[in-house]
Amino acid sequence: MHNSVRNFPWMLIFCALSLLAAGLCGIQESEKLVASSGRMFRQQVLWAALAISVAAAAAYPQYAVMRRWAYAGFAASLFLLVAVYWFPAVNGSHRWIRIGPIGLQPSELAKLFFIAALARWLMYRNEQRRLVGWVVPLLLAVLPAALVLREPDLGTALLFFPVLMAVMLAAGVRWSHLAMLLLSGLMLLPAFWSLMSREQVSRVTAVLQQTGPGENPDDDGFHLHHAKRLVALGGTAGIDNRHDEAIAAVHYVPAAATDSIFVVLAARFGLLGVAVLLGLYFVLLQQMLSIALRTGEPFARLFVVGVAALLASQVVTNTAMMVGLLPITGLALPLVSYGGSGLVANGLAVGLVINIALRPHIGVRGEPFRVVASTTATSQAAA
Repeated sequence: MHNSVRNFPWMLIFCALSLLAAGLCGIQESEKLVASSGRMFRQQVLWAALAISVAAAAAYPQYAVMRRWAYAGFAASLFLLVAVYWFPAVNGSHRWIRIGPIGLQPSELAKLFFIAALARWLMYRNEQRRLVGWVVPLLLAVLPAALVLREPDLGTALLFFPVLMAVMLAAGVRWSHLAMLLLSGLMLLPAFWSLMSREQVSRVTAVLQQTGPGENPDDDGFHLHHAKRLVALGGTAGIDNRHDEAIAAVHYVPAAATDSIFVVLAARFGLLGVAVLLGLYFVLLQQMLSIALRTGEPFARLFVVGVAALLASQVVTNTAMMVGLLPITGLALPLVSYGGSGLVANGLAVGLVINIALRPHIGVRGEPFRVVASTTATSQAAA
């Protein structure tokens, strides 16, 4: 009992709940901008309650269950990514499986099961220190990324690769091999550009050709232009309720409750609010990496690193999109943006991290991962 209390990640839970609260606040504000009935806010409250319940349930059984079913879960997630084409498209994209009022976005689960499968593959292996050791991990990333890209969902598809790099680094990959693969990826960018759709190309050019303050574009730069204006409107301390009509009329931003919720929070609470929001993410990620360092079991350590890398990639990408540093690709802000599938998947991820934090040494087979990794590195250097 004493160890459980000592290992309980109170700060991680506080940050996660605070981000949920920030998301509810942002959704409520976004609905004011368009004079909505508040339906999205009420739905998000229900989804937040479900996400908390899922997190609590995931923290209870030993995480060995996740390790045991990692490959099966990954295969099931690939099947669901194919199954989306059996259902009608929504806004021109096949991202959802809808059965009556219930909707599921398989790509959210695919990200988690990819991390689990990758951690399972790498947990007791040493060949990742050779180039051939990249073959299976790359395949595990490319399969779901290709299926998600075809939906199309460029933002989510690209997330698999920074997660892959982070987990491979935690597993002991050589920096020279990582640099070689990154260089190869850069050399393939022209080919990737030629395969991009017209819409995807226009979103990139919108970042490269941003409009000035006095202009009002009506093409692909519309979203980015108004997002930046809304961020600027927030100033240092944000605006009050008296400005709602002006915001709705002049600074309307598409997808205010989902992809653009960051700019809504920036307008309402200003630079200080943004600092608090990013500070909560920073502490959340710091807590996850601290849990990974304390964990002796290799699957658990790699899984936590993967979850931290996934959340960090989403936060950096979403916030960079909204201020014009990256193309807008429709990527949500984790634990904050409106959406049931993403929120529940994030709740599951946080619950599994809590599970691992409570059991830092359960299931350790042979030497702890950090000893195996350091021993391998020493022997390779000697050779």
